[in-house]
Amino acid sequence: MSGCIKIFFLLSLWVSCSFSYTNHLVGEDSPYLQQHLHNPVDWHPWNEEVLAKARAQKKLIFLSIGYSTCHWCHVMAKESFEDASIAALLKKDYIAIKVDREELPHLDQYYQELYRLVKKRSGGWPLNVVLTPDAKAFFFATYIPKQRQGEWEGLDTLLPGLAEAYQKESHKIEKKALDLEERLTDKKDEHLKPVELELVIVKEAFNGLQEQYDELYYGFSTQPKFPEPAKIRLLFDLYALGNEEAKVMALDVLKAMAVHGLYDQVEGGFFRYSVDAAWEIPHFEKMLYTNAELIPLYVKAYEMTQERLYKNVVDESISMIEKRFAKAGVYYSASDADSEHKEGAYFTYSYEELANAMDRLSGEEREKLVRAMELNQAGNFKGKTHINFYDGEYSYLFTKIKRKLQKIRESRSYPFVDRKINTAWNAMMIQALYRAARIDKQYEVLADERMQSLLEMMYRKGVLYHQGLIGTLPKQKALLEDYAYLIAALLEGYESHYRQEYLYLAQQLSDEALVKFYDVKQWYLNESGRRIHAGMLDKYYSAPMNIMLMNLLKMASIKGERKYLMVVKQTLQAKSPFISKEPSSYPSAIQLVLRERRGFVVLKAKRERLLQLKEDRKSLRYPFVLTRADESLSHYLACDINQCFAIENTFVLIKKHIDNH
Repeated sequence: MSGCIKIFFLLSLWVSCSFSYTNHLVGEDSPYLQQHLHNPVDWHPWNEEVLAKARAQKKLIFLSIGYSTCHWCHVMAKESFEDASIAALLKKDYIAIKVDREELPHLDQYYQELYRLVKKRSGGWPLNVVLTPDAKAFFFATYIPKQRQGEWEGLDTLLPGLAEAYQKESHKIEKKALDLEERLTDKKDEHLKPVELELVIVKEAFNGLQEQYDELYYGFSTQPKFPEPAKIRLLFDLYALGNEEAKVMALDVLKAMAVHGLYDQVEGGFFRYSVDAAWEIPHFEKMLYTNAELIPLYVKAYEMTQERLYKNVVDESISMIEKRFAKAGVYYSASDADSEHKEGAYFTYSYEELANAMDRLSGEEREKLVRAMELNQAGNFKGKTHINFYDGEYSYLFTKIKRKLQKIRESRSYPFVDRKINTAWNAMMIQALYRAARIDKQYEVLADERMQSLLEMMYRKGVLYHQGLIGTLPKQKALLEDYAYLIAALLEGYESHYRQEYLYLAQQLSDEALVKFYDVKQWYLNESGRRIHAGMLDKYYSAPMNIMLMNLLKMASIKGERKYLMVVKQTLQAKSPFISKEPSSYPSAIQLVLRERRGFVVLKAKRERLLQLKEDRKSLRYPFVLTRADESLSHYLACDINQCFAIENTFVLIKKHIDNH
């Protein structure tokens, strides 16, 4: 044994011996799985070997899905999965499997959809599922206490109870599980007749958004309240088509989120959601994808209004992401809600801390700021105060105390940061930077740097990967969401400065995605193993299939490739019964329908001419315009998917043709 190997062996032995337990999660890269490595529960990662083990031993499977920055996942782990008595119950009758929902999002989506089918409501995390030895799900729950709490049965009786029920009625339970699985498949969907998706569906979608809209606090639900960026994007589309009310709704919700507690007024950036209807108190996680999807909306709001508030949100959010999430040219995934074992501890302030921070304000200024924040001794979150402007207006007096509040945070421990690099989420953020470059050119350089770093890490020897850790080789092949969001970022980058290699790679990845994830009008979220059907519902972020279809529609127009258009048409036709039934639930799909029906116009010219037109292009009334650099042209050319319909020497003249298209 060489010296280096001997040292590594001894170090590994010492690490293992320093803990009472070490389970089968050894060697897993996921930060979430590593959090559970030393639980007394004999956790296994999800793979075919462990599923075969369950079949061979005829044991039930206890599947627990979560992620590293999930508050209730931490609570359940501390209460139950670190408890030797619960571990013994699981070991007796179950094979225990831990899944990181961010590592295997397709698997999470499958079980979340089963949960919704059974419970008639959305699930969440942790998601705990009991499966038969043949991996058919029959029991679903989110958080489960160790012992009974009111109506919630505890794991201490639930686990043996389910095992006993399966021993007595295995045939009945297996049939129930099989029936449930079949209900979720598309077998019955084949009998649904496709419908024609006319543009009237856009009006129906808007009517649905109006019905959902909270006119008191703004947003699209009561509580908990999520940002739902896809719905705001659709409202901006509707405004571009002449719907003034859609503009008012979009700006109202963006302003509400920016001045209330969903937004971190001290460091910038958005939390994942609000626990109340008024956006007052958030769940204090910060997700890369939440901020990446919201930043472009605030760019748009600033372009439309020139209001400083919106640009501040863009700048502060990017600054926060760069400070807390950026490393080695790429971005980490998320930060936790908890700090020092208390939810929101890093982000909230005592009454005394806030009062001291105001010591340099005049009496009148102090009174105004206290009133705007409704500051009092009781606070608004567990005896502390989370900054919120209750009158719905940002108080610029707050900028006078912000640095002091930042300094207080510097003495605190920042919450745990999930350090995995997720390709899809990084690509979302890169696309957001390209959008932000429309109002500040410095972000284009940053976007290019981040794009190159991401490709170097996650696109190796022509293979795209889903996620990995800095300093290690990624192992997990890319999913549909990685292709979709990376292609979207490449196309955004191409239109930012017309680097041909971006367009070339976007087309190459588009062709690969069609081979890997598309088969006879059906899209899949993953390429191998248990293949999970992709859907059009926008959930935690915009549906990857819809993003992919939008990419194909753009590629069809920019490259003149009708094969991409046919895939879009076929998919929309197959999914039309669902979209038409409840169009407001499919906002990014409605955006796709709009563009497929109205058609993109592609403005072509030399690269330098297009770069000079960046500001002028904002004056185009026709909302769906793409650009392509063509060095052979000495004029401007306007084309749709069918033909080139105008050629002019000046932008003023070509603009008239495009606006009348």
